[in-house]
Amino acid sequence: MKLSDKKRLHILEAAEQLFYQQGVEQTSMDQVAQLANVSKRTVYNHFDTKDALFHAILDRMREQLGGTEPVIFDPSEDLQSQLTRIAVQEAALLTSDSFLRTARVAFLHMLRQPELAKRLSGKKIGCMSFLEEFLQQAVAAGVLEVEDAELAAKQFVMQLKSFLFYPRLYGFDVPDEQQERYVIEQTVAMFLARYRVVQQ
Repeated sequence: MKLSDKKRLHILEAAEQLFYQQGVEQTSMDQVAQLANVSKRTVYNHFDTKDALFHAILDRMREQLGGTEPVIFDPSEDLQSQLTRIAVQEAALLTSDSFLRTARVAFLHMLRQPELAKRLSGKKIGCMSFLEEFLQQAVAAGVLEVEDAELAAKQFVMQLKSFLFYPRLYGFDVPDEQQERYVIEQTVAMFLARYRVVQQ
């Protein structure tokens, strides 16, 4: 790795730590330079503004979340089992330290910059990267009746977020493993109650 690349990485690591600990607004470029053990000029050589540094950190943190293995609809497998697998996978992402860290860094800044929320919402992560297609395939197979696959996918994910992610983000009562399993089970049951085709 080139020296310039190493310095850029040190800057990103320092800024991520400071943004996480004290927030973007309360962090100065001087503090970033000091923690990264580089000059302030070096910081600005890599990042013109603190916003540019912030966006670079978000992109880096999102990359560190890793890709989610898509679940391909299988007409020969029980639909409830497939949706449960998707929910378990999504719950693991939503409750992971890396996802929560990313959310905490971004959350307060999004309140001050609404356009940032739009930018982030346009990038699908977790099961949202494949769930719409999964639902459309299930509809084509005649086991689900879904008019708006995007809305249905968001309903599925938001149910999990409401009970598993937001309590952690805000420091509310955090569900234990048994409660998490129950939330996953009920999320799938509610979804199927709304969208599953009832066989005559």
